[in-house]
Amino acid sequence: MADFNPYKMAQEQFDDAAEILSLSKSEIALLRKPMRELIVHFPVRMDDGSIQVFEGYRIRHNTALGPAKGGLRWHPDETADTVRALSTWMTWKCALMGLPLGGGKGGIRIDARSLSLHEQERVARAFIRAIGHDIGASIDIPAPDINTNGQIMAWMLDEYETMKGYSEPGVITGKLVLVGGSKGRLDATSRGGIYVMEELAKTYKTSFKGKKTAIQGYGNAGYYAAQLAEEILQTKVVAIGNSRNALLNEKGLDLQALAKHYQSGGSLSGFGGAKEIGSKELLEVDCDLLIPSAVEGVINEHNAEKIKAKYILELANGPTTPQADRILEKKGVIVVPDFLANAGGVTVSYFEQVQNAQMLYWTEEEVRQELRERMASTFASVYKVMQARNLSMRRAAMVLAVDRVREACKLRGWV
Repeated sequence: MADFNPYKMAQEQFDDAAEILSLSKSEIALLRKPMRELIVHFPVRMDDGSIQVFEGYRIRHNTALGPAKGGLRWHPDETADTVRALSTWMTWKCALMGLPLGGGKGGIRIDARSLSLHEQERVARAFIRAIGHDIGASIDIPAPDINTNGQIMAWMLDEYETMKGYSEPGVITGKLVLVGGSKGRLDATSRGGIYVMEELAKTYKTSFKGKKTAIQGYGNAGYYAAQLAEEILQTKVVAIGNSRNALLNEKGLDLQALAKHYQSGGSLSGFGGAKEIGSKELLEVDCDLLIPSAVEGVINEHNAEKIKAKYILELANGPTTPQADRILEKKGVIVVPDFLANAGGVTVSYFEQVQNAQMLYWTEEEVRQELRERMASTFASVYKVMQARNLSMRRAAMVLAVDRVREACKLRGWV
């Protein structure tokens, strides 16, 4: 949608929570906007010898609970408003999970798919040189997001430590395990969401065994969501798609065969085990569980009435607009909001920081057990607020998170 602005959406969600909590004018003024914004323009020499200047962002929404935490996205349509929204959602996410972290986010306006491996490294290092004096393990901690990964984080860590002249592995999370990353980080976002659905099934006395699931997005979150939904929930994944196309098989997709097909050609097209459908059509397929795992605003006032899923697990950030939320609520659709659904990623990033600080690393089983317990505990807290205040899951989670940040701001004397 050309007129879609994720930052306005994030502010609308906050305004609703502020009204429920009867926040003061000073509290609203402080929490409605980011506390610090950095916009940089930095040069990079490309493989053909030319120099390109890229625009990058690092924005801290609120640090009342601790240093800012949030990913770095590389996307050709990246904007300051997108990063503002994402940093805002990170504040609520960290608060909701009870982490001693605030909300931050970063990005570069760049087409990552057009870069060679050497160009990716030069961009990563140049960006850190541009923002390096504004980040740190006790200041602001970046991590991977759309079109970035563990290797890019390793280059960024190396550049930062070269600048500083000492080792500080906790400055960046989502690193490769050999350079201080945590086991269990790669699938943490999806795994945390699936753990929440386990708790939801117990609470609502339902089961996803044999039920149909559709997944929008086939990046890291979507790929692992499919695998774990099948493995843990025993659901049947009938549809998967990305921004270019989608696949549908009512009897269930062969996920292993699909993964091999995608890895061999980098495309979903041509897979023999399913019918190709449109990307937008995927959101409207007949299913019990819909998992948007890509970008913002894909479920909106134009298609919310056509959504057939009974449950939506938002592994993407901001996939459902406030207008769509209201439509879905009237239809009785249960939406697990993004800052609960995808909080497994930042939670295991926090575990990575803890391990870096202690120089003591956990087993994958320990990471998963701790993650499961935290996701279950947080879901229980949100459900308690839902029942007490008669709110949707998103509004209950927002109220809980905003109230925690508001209280931290009061204790610090900020408001």
